[in-house]
Amino acid sequence: MSDKRHRWKESQPPAKAWKARPGRSRAAIVAEQDKAAGGRELRWVDLGDGRTARASVVLRLFPKTRRIHAYLRWWDKGRSPTRYLGQVDHDTRADNLAAAWKLARAKDLVCRPRRSSDSWASSPAVRASMKGNRGCDTAPEKRLRSILHKAGLRYRVSARPISELRRTADLVFVKAKVAVFVDGCYWHGCPEHYRPSTRNMDFWSQKIAGNRDRDAETDRILTGEGWTVIRVWEHEPPETAATRVLETVRPSRSA
Repeated sequence: MSDKRHRWKESQPPAKAWKARPGRSRAAIVAEQDKAAGGRELRWVDLGDGRTARASVVLRLFPKTRRIHAYLRWWDKGRSPTRYLGQVDHDTRADNLAAAWKLARAKDLVCRPRRSSDSWASSPAVRASMKGNRGCDTAPEKRLRSILHKAGLRYRVSARPISELRRTADLVFVKAKVAVFVDGCYWHGCPEHYRPSTRNMDFWSQKIAGNRDRDAETDRILTGEGWTVIRVWEHEPPETAATRVLETVRPSRSA
């Protein structure tokens, strides 16, 4: 670690050195981490038992010591483990994120990406389907957004309702405090259309159950903070879903 960090003896490090810009989209958050790590394929941690998870770097300022500390964090079965990486001392958040990823590699906390032959997908077809799955801008989302936009509503897309909470909603109405999630029937265990996989059954059952538990936890947290949560299944007619959203957002805005 260089001695540059000692220049922050009398005042706090600038916010641009560690603090993320509020209201960023999910795509912007992912792109920032990918760039800092040197590529999305370089963000994996080994969970054991042949499992991996994509990690992110978190920067935290300790006001008393005026030091910026970096942590590696990922998601595993409903938990969010963290590992301390060290102090970083650059002037910009981008440089500090890049420095933190270097520390992660130096500590052997990140692993090499899997080769296709090592993938846990049960077949090339399943693997292709997984790669093609979109986390945002799906067709149901776009149709819903189009109807709401024509109705005069404005919203944030793929944003965090609560900036400190690592949960992203598909549509966020900030003033009305309404968060809309468009859930895929398979990934979120739709009671009408979900069919358990016949291959790697234990893995996929745990995966879907974990997603549903996370959804329920997200709903509880947001509701507790005064948000209204609307969940829309991908099979639901977009006009019906739009009506639900309009009936919730417009009265809230009027009030």
